[in-house]
Amino acid sequence: MLFTTIIGQEIVKKQLFYAVESGRIPHAQLFVAPKGTGALPLAIAYAQYILCQNTGKENNTGDSTCNLKLNKLMHPDLHFAFPVATTGNVKRHPVSDLFLEEWRAFIDNNPYGDILDWYSHLGIENKQGQIGVDEAENIVKKLALKSYEGGYKVLILWMAEKLNIAAANKLLKLIEEPPNNTVLLLITENKEQIIDTILSRCQEVKLNPLSENHITNALIEREQVSENEARKIAHQSDGDWNKALHILHNSTNDQQFEQWFITWVRTAFKAKGNAAVIQELIAWSETIAKTGRETQKSFLNYCLQFFRQAMLKNYAADSLVFLEPSTANFDLDKFAPFVHSANILDISNELNTAIYHIERNGNAKIILLDLSIKLTRLLHQKETV
Repeated sequence: MLFTTIIGQEIVKKQLFYAVESGRIPHAQLFVAPKGTGALPLAIAYAQYILCQNTGKENNTGDSTCNLKLNKLMHPDLHFAFPVATTGNVKRHPVSDLFLEEWRAFIDNNPYGDILDWYSHLGIENKQGQIGVDEAENIVKKLALKSYEGGYKVLILWMAEKLNIAAANKLLKLIEEPPNNTVLLLITENKEQIIDTILSRCQEVKLNPLSENHITNALIEREQVSENEARKIAHQSDGDWNKALHILHNSTNDQQFEQWFITWVRTAFKAKGNAAVIQELIAWSETIAKTGRETQKSFLNYCLQFFRQAMLKNYAADSLVFLEPSTANFDLDKFAPFVHSANILDISNELNTAIYHIERNGNAKIILLDLSIKLTRLLHQKETV
């Protein structure tokens, strides 16, 4: 993978080049990256730069055969680990090696894809994938072997926050003292969910959200979008290239999420003092509860973002407002005054608590209904002067 295919992140690229050129490649690095910022393609390009002994600033100057293998993600010394779950074809002990064909197709189709895109690609939207102890044992065994081509071995572990406790503990010694010429590249969107003993053993590489200019230029160059349309999409994408593509191709979950959200807040608002409306909230909770847990968590994170955008709109911080609801008869200007300093913290806390309980396999219907009843009170809370 070429570094030029990765949007922005020039400072990080320079750091990675310097590490290789100076002969000081850290044995374990943690790429901390918000969604859609390119951590996975950047890690692959970095691995290719190391394995193929490329020089300069691009992956086309070293071993041409090696670069060809890397471009197809089929180099024997490049290993992957990522969240998986049982499927119709893999009914027991799922590990990444059993899904490499699907993984290569996924990256080829959209290297900026997120966890929901990956689960959708596998057809496991209703499950929570993880990186389990079977995966950890497989990693330890593979990296204990000598490199196939006599140079470095590189492991890219995508979505490291999906490591369960047993797997994380099993990898501690490997991360602290890997075999010679072994490089571990961990990628995460949420480092707070990774145990401290792993964090302390990795050098952090932080990626920033993409600028609107970077996304605008990429849309114009790669998708042949007009400048005005590109700027509009870039403003809505919140620094996320994957979201920009979804908006462009109208394939984002946000459209469904927006409908769920607006139905929810409208019902919650009119439920105060009207017990009959509670049945509507129960029906809404049942609808969301029927989806997969990853979808539920993504929707609640979308709700957090929507409420924050409404608050910014309420306080006239229009330059920070990128949300543009498309639902008819819903006006963000009219909704915004109901989200303010007196309730935004409580709303955020309740949403984060719901996400926490869903992650731990709580009953989604009960969690969502409890959240909905609390929202009926919070939306009517008055701002103190």
